[in-house]
Amino acid sequence: MRIGPLNVDRPAADEPAVTEPRRPEAASRVDAAPAKLLAGSRGSVRSGLNQWDPGLNQQLSRAQQALAFVDQIESRLQGLKSDLSARLADDRSAGDPALAGKLRDFADSWSKRQATSGGGLDGQLAFDAAGSARQSFKIRGLDRNALQSGDKETLAFSVGGIGQRLLVVSIEPGLSEDALVRRFDQALAPADIRVTGDGQGGLTFSVAESAWPAVRDSLSVKGAGKRFPSGQLVQVKTDAAPAAIRPGNWGSEGTEVQRQTLQQVINALSKVRHAREVINRALAELGRRVTDRAASSDQDWALAFAADFESIALQPVYQIYSAIAPALVSISRDRVVSLLALD
Repeated sequence: MRIGPLNVDRPAADEPAVTEPRRPEAASRVDAAPAKLLAGSRGSVRSGLNQWDPGLNQQLSRAQQALAFVDQIESRLQGLKSDLSARLADDRSAGDPALAGKLRDFADSWSKRQATSGGGLDGQLAFDAAGSARQSFKIRGLDRNALQSGDKETLAFSVGGIGQRLLVVSIEPGLSEDALVRRFDQALAPADIRVTGDGQGGLTFSVAESAWPAVRDSLSVKGAGKRFPSGQLVQVKTDAAPAAIRPGNWGSEGTEVQRQTLQQVINALSKVRHAREVINRALAELGRRVTDRAASSDQDWALAFAADFESIALQPVYQIYSAIAPALVSISRDRVVSLLALD
């Protein structure tokens, strides 16, 4: 980022300087920031700015959101466990409106997982600090037998309907699981569909949770008449990976239903506690990155800060201008020189 010379108009030697009166409150606001800045040491200013890293701060915020969501869910699960255990111990099989209400409340909280966790916690409670929670799914007809046997065939996939660029992958009999994964992953990557092996010779696909409804409703394939029909695209049938917690299956009517619900609540508690451990480890790693960044050299920090600031300042968004303008409105040549002269 280049800073051009500051244009400061000065009166000629034989002309008296004319100054425009300022309102006292405006003057105090303009002068307060430079005065406060000059009062501090250059080291303290650098220390504060050194922590400014939009990407890292977003990841920290997302991890904290995910942790708060997990804490909320665990508290609700612990309450359900206590209520169900008490009812079973007292042999109360009749429905309980209060318990049914708590089950509905939990289901509502769980349905808001994506938004409440900042987009970093997927349906299987796997955490991604980058906010790229994904939905895993299978495609019917692409199992081990179909992929590793039969004749050679070229499959063309479409995501988004007619007019979209076709994504092509060729398969032939005898391909290993690793080879199949590589071919499908490379072919579907432009649509942000990633592919991994399921450990049993089959393929597991995944897409960003926000894109899952569109992919589910539009993913189509055209084959050569062997594994899929030739000549036209046909929509594939997908099976989404089940969520780690499925409160829609829980109930409070009858002893057997209560017992099954209690067991699922206990299993959910175990998964939630494991998710907390993962998030806490992510927070610890992010904390180490903050520490390492603070210990980096002044030159490295300055270059990174300038690049980040320039990138954000170039974004034509009103909020960016409104955040930057107050910091620049009162800058003059004399103040810049004074700041640069600080020891």
